[in-house]
Amino acid sequence: MEDRYITEQLQQRFTHDILETDTSGDMLTIIVTSPVIHDVIAYLKENENLGFTFLTDLCGIHYPDRGLPLGVIYHLHNLTENKRIRIKTYVTVGKPNVQTMTDIFATANWMERETYDFYGIIFDGHPDLKRILNVDYMDYFPLRKEYPLEDATREDKNDKFFGR
Repeated sequence: MEDRYITEQLQQRFTHDILETDTSGDMLTIIVTSPVIHDVIAYLKENENLGFTFLTDLCGIHYPDRGLPLGVIYHLHNLTENKRIRIKTYVTVGKPNVQTMTDIFATANWMERETYDFYGIIFDGHPDLKRILNVDYMDYFPLRKEYPLEDATREDKNDKFFGR
């Protein structure tokens, strides 16, 4: 199955919601608007000509310098054709909502919980969206790039030992 065929199928169905396609990397990457992400994933799974029936991975990303800084990446696999694709969508920090995929792929359950736990992305319709690895009373999301990497108040650290 060619990247071009997949792209054409999606563009025919979701004309204005396909923001970008990239075939330059190791796998086809498609960026879609967040309101249609559920429909795109369902279409990729249910369309017999595409057949992406396996959700390999789902994870969050945070690019604080972008207009839409939070995102979710989905890796789907067509097992018969041995073809993998990457679907991305982006949301704002003020409204970090994405539709859940648990009704399409049961395996999305824990991956969405992990993404919520570390990035604060809320999966609307998730059956049990709560923290999975961090404590329940944690009031921040540790993988967001909102804090400095190093403690500026430390005096016991000498930068010459770290090549700076």
